Amino acid sequence: MSETKAARFFESMKDKSISFIGLGVTNNDTVRLFLKKGLNVTVCDKKSLEEAGAIAEEFRSAGAKLAFGENYLDTACKCDVIFRAPGVYYNLPELKAARDAGKVVTSEMEVFFELCPCKIYAITGTDGKTTTTTIISEILSRSGKKVHKGGNIGRALLPIIEEIDENDAAVVELSSFQLISMRRSPDCAVITNIYPDHLNVHSSMQEYIDAKTNIITHQNAFSKTVLNADNEDTAMLKGFVRGKLNWFSRLKKPDRGAFLDEDGWLCYYEDRFTDRIINKDDIRIPGMHNVENYLAAISLLYGEVPISAIEETAKEFGGVEHRIEFVRELDGVKYYNDSIATSPVSVIAGLNSFGRKIIVIAGGSDKKLDYYQLSEPINKFVKVLVLLGQTADKIEEAVRKYPFYNEADCRIIRVNSMEEAVEAARNAAEAGDIVSLSPASASFDMYKNFEERGRHYKAIVNALE
Repeated sequence: MSETKAARFFESMKDKSISFIGLGVTNNDTVRLFLKKGLNVTVCDKKSLEEAGAIAEEFRSAGAKLAFGENYLDTACKCDVIFRAPGVYYNLPELKAARDAGKVVTSEMEVFFELCPCKIYAITGTDGKTTTTTIISEILSRSGKKVHKGGNIGRALLPIIEEIDENDAAVVELSSFQLISMRRSPDCAVITNIYPDHLNVHSSMQEYIDAKTNIITHQNAFSKTVLNADNEDTAMLKGFVRGKLNWFSRLKKPDRGAFLDEDGWLCYYEDRFTDRIINKDDIRIPGMHNVENYLAAISLLYGEVPISAIEETAKEFGGVEHRIEFVRELDGVKYYNDSIATSPVSVIAGLNSFGRKIIVIAGGSDKKLDYYQLSEPINKFVKVLVLLGQTADKIEEAVRKYPFYNEADCRIIRVNSMEEAVEAARNAAEAGDIVSLSPASASFDMYKNFEERGRHYKAIVNALE
């Protein structure tokens, strides 16, 4: 058997010093793999050794050097090859200087794209990318493919590179922080939508759009791209498409791709032929945003998978954790976890899913977003708004600025913790009400990530008596 690309890569790393910047899901398993290969690894993080805890001791015991605390970047940037975690901004001055000095600055996902032997399906967007990634994975699995799902969805794929066969499928969710430095694009790409987000990190909205565009910029003529015809910033990227372009639209019939017809059917259209796939009322997970997610998946996979695989997934797939996830019903009140809704746009999509006035817990760390767009939807769909975190003032100001704001119709309660938030929501709720954690903000003022926030919320709700 000929030597694999992955084997050649690890052989080439044997005489290199390699640093990993940032502990977390992406780097931790990759560090473990590199240490098993006997490579010269230094793990670097701004946390102190005490804050890092057991993971730092694990890496030290396995042979890694450690650089923790204030000067972690200085040590990291002296190595020959530097792996940055997605949360480490690519354009940091220290990383720019390292690149200028001839160092290799890369990431787990960049190397995975270089080494992956199978077809890669990648999905990005401001909202909907996690659910769309999971839907595509489910459909491919039901079609008989061995699927490796990962990326921004919570699993690094480079650590399993040697387990992947050329006949498998890799389905990857990509964030702007991963895409900003990538110079390879997938075989098949989906951009669900683009709205302002992460402007506390990106230098401008244009940098954010440019990062997202990297998912298609480096495709070849045999690639496939799926774009959202209903989202202006996404539709404008059609000039970057090198291969086959398919659209998806909830509002109109595209030149080629998936759309929602007047009778509520999700259809695929190409070469004057229209195929009705499934009715929106048969999709298990609620909301028009999920209709859009299925349209994106259909546009990508039509002709490659049996229609039955799409139908079965739509009827049986119950959604992803933290996205309008049903937690429990207590005293006639239903509790939902929408912790992944870290932007106003994703919160609005969630509010539209319920189609009635509900109780919302919102607030978190500030991504420098415009919260005024929440003003009308919250006044229309929220009866009690429980606010906490850094963005509480901004969200409250936006809601109160609404010309028709009436405190009797949308009561605002301020709290200091998730425990207080759940208690306030419970006290305000009556039988038949819905309570949803829909933060419209990142989690970093109180939690490591939105997953930790969502699980804490669920634990509190499940402990209620």
